[in-house]
Order: sequence, then C-alpha cells, then structure tokens
Amino acid sequence: MSTGYVWQEIYGWHDTGTAAGAAYANPMAGIQPLRHFESAESKKRLHELVAVSGLLDQLERLPVEPATQEQLELVHTPEYVARIRAESQLPKGGDAGDGFTPFGQGGYDIACLAAGGAIAALAAVAEGRVRNAYALVRPIGHHALPDMGMGFCIFANIAIAIRVLQARDRARRVAVVDWDVHHGNGTQAIFSEDPSVLTISIHQDSYFPPDSGHRHERGSGAGEGTALNVPLPPGSGVGAYLHTIEQVVAPALRAFQPDLVVVASGFDANACDPLGRMMLTAAGFRSMTAMLLEVAADVCDGRVAFVHEGGYSEAYVPFCGLAVMEELAGAKTGVEDPYHHLFDGMGYQGLQPHQADAIAAAAALPIPSPG
Repeated sequence: MSTGYVWQEIYGWHDTGTAAGAAYANPMAGIQPLRHFESAESKKRLHELVAVSGLLDQLERLPVEPATQEQLELVHTPEYVARIRAESQLPKGGDAGDGFTPFGQGGYDIACLAAGGAIAALAAVAEGRVRNAYALVRPIGHHALPDMGMGFCIFANIAIAIRVLQARDRARRVAVVDWDVHHGNGTQAIFSEDPSVLTISIHQDSYFPPDSGHRHERGSGAGEGTALNVPLPPGSGVGAYLHTIEQVVAPALRAFQPDLVVVASGFDANACDPLGRMMLTAAGFRSMTAMLLEVAADVCDGRVAFVHEGGYSEAYVPFCGLAVMEELAGAKTGVEDPYHHLFDGMGYQGLQPHQADAIAAAAALPIPSPG
C-alpha cells in the first residue's frame, strides 16, 4: 500500500500580511514592515523538495474537499465560525483571536481546505486506502480553541478530522502525538473530557502558550488521564526526544490501544528554528517516525496519519519533512541533509540527566486502557 499525501497550492496563498514577526507592522511605533513568522515559504519549499527529490512520484496524492460548516462545528462554536467567515470577506481580512493570528481576504476558505486536508488524510488511512499519510496543510491548527484561534491557528484541523471520523464510525479511539515545539493546547482542550482521545504533547517547557502544557494537566471528568504532557527543558536534542518516544509515548500508545495514531507534525523543534530553542535534526525526526511506525504496527495495524503544524526555518524544515516522508514511504531519495555535520555535532545532543528526570516524571503518569 502507498503513502498518501496532501498538498494544495492555495495553502501557500494563505495571507498573514506584513507583520514584523508576529507583531503587526506599525511604522509610527517603530515596528518596520517585514513579514509574519508564519509565512508560506517553509511549507512551499518542503513540497517543492518532495517533488524535486522524486519522492512525490512514489506518493498517492489525496483529493481534498473543504471542511463544511457542519464539520467545523463538530469542534468550533457557530459564533466563531461565523466571525471568521465574515472577517474573511473584508478587504484586509481579520485576526483569529489573539492578535497574532492574522488572515487575509479568503482566509476562511483556505482554512476550510486545510481542515479538509486533515480529514482526507485521516480518512484515507482509517479506511485502508493508504498505508499511512502526510497532510502538508496551512494554516495550522493545534492551538485553535472552540471559540478562538491563536498561535497562527484558525481551525483545529486534527480535532475536526477526528470528530468527522468518529461520526462516520471509522475510528473510535484515537491517539494524538504532538511533537511541535509549542504545547498542543487546543487539541488538549477540545478532548479534555473525552476518554476516547489520548493527547500527548512533547514540547519546550514553559514556552507557548504561557502557563500551559504542565504535567499536572491530565484531562478532566471522564477524560481524566487522557492528556499527557512532556515538557522538555530548552536545549533538548535528539537524545531527549528519542528517549521520550521510548519511555513515554510508546508505553502510552500500547496502554491506550488506539484505532489510529495521528501525529501533529511540527518541525519547530529543529536546531535552527527562530521560534524554538531545541536541537532536533532531520535524522532525529526520521528516527522518531520510525519508532512511531513500529509501535503503531503493534497497536493499530500501522494506521498513522501525520498532519503538518509549525516549523519556521525556511532553510531546514524541508529536509526535516522529507526525512519523515521518506520514512513513511519506505523510500530513500538520495537527498542528504546538508546541515547534518553542523547539527549532529552540537554539544549536548545526547540525553542529559536533567532531561532524563523530566521524561521520567512524565513516564510515571498512568494512562487509561480500554474499558
């Protein structure tokens, strides 16, 4: 079976404006116009490398339909959906809610297509039409809350796709493994009281959102225990991440026994990302993918779908993404990471004692098994 792939060229046309990083440009306040951190370049360059490397010829392009209003409202409030639609019709667009998540005219339609891309990838895997899948979508989604977007996210792409699959009875129990450098607070909040969805977030400790992603956040009510956070110290490298997969993620997946594993695939934990202070490499992302595929083969017949999240190094994200997709497809294109000598040789890439302590604390948290 093949590896499914989602990319729509219009994802690159999602307009985040002339912000100076994440601040709105305001020359009179000394904020010179530049561009938003969340620009199209890292995603477009990733797709173009997939194509130029020859890997695209080995992937199955999945057709995408925009998420419907009904599907969006499986997760988001009608009022929020209506506001995004209305602001999207304005000449200059609007903001999803936190003042750092701008979108231009037509932003609603592109965001619906991004959610639709996640639906397409998860459905193709759950229905057995592909072995696994990668949805390279934009705008991203793991910070979006039911009534508010934030952190460059408009709609909660993964959460919407999971709810669609559950409504179709294509998956009952789903596990989300989020390795974006920022806490997957939106996904966690949406499923906080739901025992059918396990959310695991591996992120830089105490970064974004502020005061979020602590180990004591475990879900609530019927969902108690189904939120698992692994806040890693800044400066964690490949050793810490692989140890986390081995000691925390793999045992949690085996305990929870999901029908499907979804990876919130952010690449902003890479060693040169402007919005992270971690040291992951393309080879590290490849190894993490291989470990997850091995666990998924045991617990859910290998059903794994990746949905793109953050990653803001335009130069390095493409090589990280290509490594992941090569591993999913079981292929090698011959394209090598041009930075591996620099990043592999960084000091403290191996597991450090203080990192091992943080990982052990997360590994001690119990995970509910199927009842």
